[in-house]
Amino acid sequence: MTECEELFNDFNSLKIGVIGDVMLDTYIWGKVDRISPEAPVPIVSLHHKEQRIGGAGNVAINCSSLGAKVFMLGVIGDDDEAAQLEQLLKESLIDTTGLIKSVKRKTTNKTRIISRNQQMLRFDAEVTDDLNNEEEAALLKQISNFIEHEDPNILIFEDYNKGVLTEKVIEQAIALCRASGVITAVDPKRKNFFSYQNVDIFKPNMKEVQEGLNLMFETNDIYQLRNIHEQLHKQLQHKVSLITLSEKGIFYQQLQNAAIIPSHLRNVSDVSGAGDTVIAVAAMVYAATKNAHLMAEIANIAGGLVCEEVGTATVDREKLLRECELLLS
Repeated sequence: MTECEELFNDFNSLKIGVIGDVMLDTYIWGKVDRISPEAPVPIVSLHHKEQRIGGAGNVAINCSSLGAKVFMLGVIGDDDEAAQLEQLLKESLIDTTGLIKSVKRKTTNKTRIISRNQQMLRFDAEVTDDLNNEEEAALLKQISNFIEHEDPNILIFEDYNKGVLTEKVIEQAIALCRASGVITAVDPKRKNFFSYQNVDIFKPNMKEVQEGLNLMFETNDIYQLRNIHEQLHKQLQHKVSLITLSEKGIFYQQLQNAAIIPSHLRNVSDVSGAGDTVIAVAAMVYAATKNAHLMAEIANIAGGLVCEEVGTATVDREKLLRECELLLS
């Protein structure tokens, strides 16, 4: 058995919680042959409709597809979209008992119209207000029960600025994890960028870093990236920075160990969902090995693989294993 195979077998023993903004991704596929006589817009002749798990749920199904036992935590609406979402999660072998339904919220549904593998239009149905006090308390109780009864290895925070990850939820959830020795990994957004104090893995993309630190430049220079890590660490006191650099690859730093992992040549079709795959794979590799360099290497490969698919895609375990054996041997 190869080292990669041993690592992937270790994934099967991991228990992972994913908390954040879980949503539906609806894809409507069609064909465009003409422009409307009513307005200068294309007419899409609809072919078929497909619904997938999106947002934080995409992180969960990436973890599940790699063999982990996964639990979804969050707040959704009490509507038809919520029922559809729960069904899809269960079909992906994801535990949904940590999901809270609220009549005051709407389940986020992002609908995309696609023709010839090109997105023509997207419309979003959602509520983005922060959770109210009652919803926060209910979610924190679910997190506490989850940690107490399941003894997870990792809790992944997946923030899409839809209001589930409030400052209070973030702070208290991290404290619960630290008290129980649960690894924390976060994919942040601008609103609560510096709320994720003392997490293990902090994974922004370069745009989010620029906004968070108010940088006027984008850099792929190792020395400047090290400086960025130091600025982040000064405010967050986290263990590992993992910064995605689009087509340039991934930068990581843990203590004084740092490197840029260049991306591998791919036929990129769609970058949506790549960040979800990166945080899922990174968290699992780190939980299994505590090796930040290997974490960055494998997460980089996984992110590239899903960019070859149209729409939000899930990493394929066997394909990722083959790529790792080929590229990391």
